[in-house]
Parts: sequence; C-alpha cells; structure tokens
Amino acid sequence: MSQIENDYSTVAPQKAAVKSGLKPIYIISALFFVFGFLTWLNAVLITYLKLACQLNNLEAFFVAFAFYIAYFFMALPSTFILKRMGFKNSMAAGLIVIGVGAAIFIPAALTRIYLLFLLGLFVQGMGLAILQSASNPYITILGPIESAARRISIMGIFNKVAGALGPIILGAIILKDADKLKINILKMSAVQKDAELTILSHKVIMPYVAIVAGMVILAIFIYYSTLPEIDTDNKDVAEDESTAGKTSIFQFPYLLLGVLTLFLYVGVEVLAGDSVINYASSIGVPLQTAKFFATCTLSGMLLGYIVGIICIPRYFSQRAALKVSAVIGVIFSLVAIFTQGTVSVFFIAFLGIANALMWPALWPLAINGLGKFTKSGSSLLIMGIAGGGLIPLLYGFLADKFSLHQAYWVMVPCYLFILYYAISGYKKGLAITKK
Repeated sequence: MSQIENDYSTVAPQKAAVKSGLKPIYIISALFFVFGFLTWLNAVLITYLKLACQLNNLEAFFVAFAFYIAYFFMALPSTFILKRMGFKNSMAAGLIVIGVGAAIFIPAALTRIYLLFLLGLFVQGMGLAILQSASNPYITILGPIESAARRISIMGIFNKVAGALGPIILGAIILKDADKLKINILKMSAVQKDAELTILSHKVIMPYVAIVAGMVILAIFIYYSTLPEIDTDNKDVAEDESTAGKTSIFQFPYLLLGVLTLFLYVGVEVLAGDSVINYASSIGVPLQTAKFFATCTLSGMLLGYIVGIICIPRYFSQRAALKVSAVIGVIFSLVAIFTQGTVSVFFIAFLGIANALMWPALWPLAINGLGKFTKSGSSLLIMGIAGGGLIPLLYGFLADKFSLHQAYWVMVPCYLFILYYAISGYKKGLAITKK
C-alpha cells in the first residue's frame, strides 16, 4: 500500500464510507488533472487571442483576469454550495459549469467577439472555483495534516502533467502557422485580414467541443461514484480547542494572512506561466518554439512536487519548503530582470521550480485547525486565487508602459511577502489564535 493510501486509511469517517469502486484519492487525482489542463491553456490563449482579436498587452492579459477573478466572486457562494450539496455533488456541479463556459467559446469563435471569449473564461473560472473549493480541503483532511503537503504534491503532479500537455496540444492546433500569419497580416488588405483572422478564430472550436464533452462525462462519473462525504460541520468530529468558542472564520488571523499570501503566490505563478510565451515571442522566438516554455515552467513544478513527495515531512517541514521556495522565487526573478534574451526567458520559465511547493505548503498551514470552519476557510483561500487575474493584469499594464522585460519587477515584492509569511507571518497568526 502506498503512503498516500496509508494516509487515507487513517481517517475513520471515510473507512466506513468506502464500500466499493475507486479509492477517493484516484478520483480527486482526475479532478486535479482537469484543473491543470484548463488553467494552463491560458498561456496559449493569451498569445492566440492577442493575434486573433488584435489586442495590446493589457487587453490580452484580460484572459487571465476574466478567468481568475471568477474565483473571487464565486468563492463565498461556493461555501453555500458545499454546505448544501456536500463535497461530491459540488465537484460534479463544478464540472458542469466548466462545460458551460467551454461551450461559450463556440459562439465566441464564430463571431470573433473578445468579450464572449472572456465570458466563457469567466464561467469556466466559476466552475473551477466550485471544484477547487471542494477538492482542496477534501485532499487536505483525507489524512494526517502533517503529510497534507505530500498528498497535495501528488495531486500537483497530475495537475502539472495536464498543465504541461495542455499548451502543447492546444498550441499545436490553434497556433499552427501563426508565425507566418503574424508577418503576412501586416501586408494584407482589411478584407483579407478579417478573413484570415476569422479562419484563425475558428480553430479553437473543435478543442472546446471536446472539453465540453469531457466535462459532462466526468461530472456523470463523479455523481455516480462511491466518493465518501466528510462531515466537517459535525461538532463531534470538527470541534477541538482551536475552534472552541469561535463564531466566525475571521477569528483565525493565520488563515487571513494565508489568503493574502496565496493571492500573491497565485499571481506570480500565473504570471510566470501565462506570460512566458508572449515574452519569448517578443524577443524573436517563433511561436511554435515559444509554446514549449510554458511546458518548461510546468516541468519545473513537477520536479518540485516530486521533491515534496519524497521529503515532506521526513526531511523538512511544509513551512521550510515555503521559505526556500520564496527565496528561490526572489533570486530567479532578479536574474530574469537583470539578464537578456533567452537566458532571461529561461529564468522566468524556471520559476516553476520556485512555485511548485507553495500551494501544497500554504494550504495545510492556512487550513490547519479550522474544524467546523473548514469549508468557509477553503472558500476564502479560493477567493485568494483572484491574484492570478489581478497581478498579471498589472504586469500587462506595466508592459505597455515600459517593457515586457522590466514589468517582471512586479514579482519581487510578491515573493518577499511570501517569505515573510513563511518566516514569521504565520507565527503571529497562530499565536493570536491560541490565546
């Protein structure tokens, strides 16, 4: 039996609930695969829509904004959905909402209306907010809290394998001959230009039809699966000394600091992955080659997850992993800023190594001891994912003002705050909570 299965088997509420079928860990793995595949398509979509809809840098980064800002608006409603529907049914509902968002891409591609693309991304983000609000705390409390980062790291492998494959697959379909079109379009008449861009826009239809079908099939599978429900609202299970006497989620300062930290972390992770193709293209790297830099970022994250699985908590703690990751983030950001050409691009891509263990380390630190407030705390953390929409948008604004290269300065203070949280910020919150 694997360590992850051992962790699972130690949780009493689940042991009686699983009678047959796949173990919950495998079902959740499939959901994390979905997160990664859909989320990292944005790296290709930013470049693709910038060309297809003729956008500047700021406008193009509304792709990330529309997708991630949905987490902010959907996080609190997700709490109600989780309480009303439970973990399993919420996961199925989230998949259906994602399918609806993917379906909106079809009329968007037919009309080449950018706002429709953004609406589709927003709806997909809403579905992912529901899905993540359910699956992240589920995997966290599926075993001992001390090994939660290891379990999340295993989920991260599925997430990032999907994320590495997504840009390659979608890029091969929708960016084929895009470099030639990017040059030739400058010589075309208005009518020719519109016709060619319409053909380019239509290329996205079949991939998103496939995504719609995949989401519906997976939702049906989850709905009829044997995935057990975990009752975090049951006082007999959830109440302990850390929650006794607490009446609000806002009485857990370490969680609130964690939400801000996660906001900044998601912002820099998304910025590194979603901007690297556009940045590489801006210095003359062909788009058919540049698309692999996003895969490089995801490969770095895979390496980090493997380290987490092997080493946490055996050789170092979740907090130590967060601290080292933040330091690497600061160093790699500065090297990328102070170098030029492909060296600079590679260090942006290598930020995947720095970002890998931040999510697995932050979630357990922020959600530990919430008991009956676990679902509400999870929703607040999911709200923090909105950083993936706002920080890249700030980067796009700075890129138009200065340059794509110098706009990466926005990353440095983000990593420094993450380092602060790992060193002392989380202690301050815990100290207050334990009084």
